[in-house]
Amino acid sequence: LEIYKLAFKLAIEVHNISLNFPKFELYEEGSQIRRSSKSIGANIVEGFGKRSHKKDFLRSLTISHAECDETIYHLDILFASKSLGDKEKYDYLNSEYIKLIKIIHNFSQSVLKKHRSDK
Repeated sequence: LEIYKLAFKLAIEVHNISLNFPKFELYEEGSQIRRSSKSIGANIVEGFGKRSHKKDFLRSLTISHAECDETIYHLDILFASKSLGDKEKYDYLNSEYIKLIKIIHNFSQSVLKKHRSDK
């Protein structure tokens, strides 16, 4: 799935970037953003595994959407506190996560309308 591929790519990028945060941020915001960014893809995978149950599938996609929101929040905090000082990288990640939110939303709408099961 396109959303899985993008979520995975972004999680790896966030992970690698977070390792360059100031030492005091590695275990605070760094840990938080690593977990939220990795949770996006994990919930997509879990939902896809439960795709025969529409409600479970949609719940997992909703959680993925919320994790994207949380990741953007952590990016904002890191950028505002100057722990992430690269504006170009911040802008790139922010726009990619917004793109991912839109893809997840559209995919959720598709599942809601066309999914073969109402279990």
